[in-house]
Amino acid sequence: MEETGIDPKMMGQLAHAVAFICGADHAAAVALKRAADTGADKDIKAARKVFLRLKPGERRAALTMLDE
Repeated sequence: MEETGIDPKMMGQLAHAVAFICGADHAAAVALKRAADTGADKDIKAARKVFLRLKPGERRAALTMLDE
């Protein structure tokens, strides 16, 4: 099975979307920004974990913002 890479640029855009929806100081926005800046596996895993803890509506809204 091939490992899927995470695009740091897209992670940064997702961080901006989450910051817009939840606030810049929200844990998910901070974690996503850190993951986008460093690209480290541990930061990406932490950002994914915190992102999945968002309410379904917040996640959907953030992902919808990326589509536009």
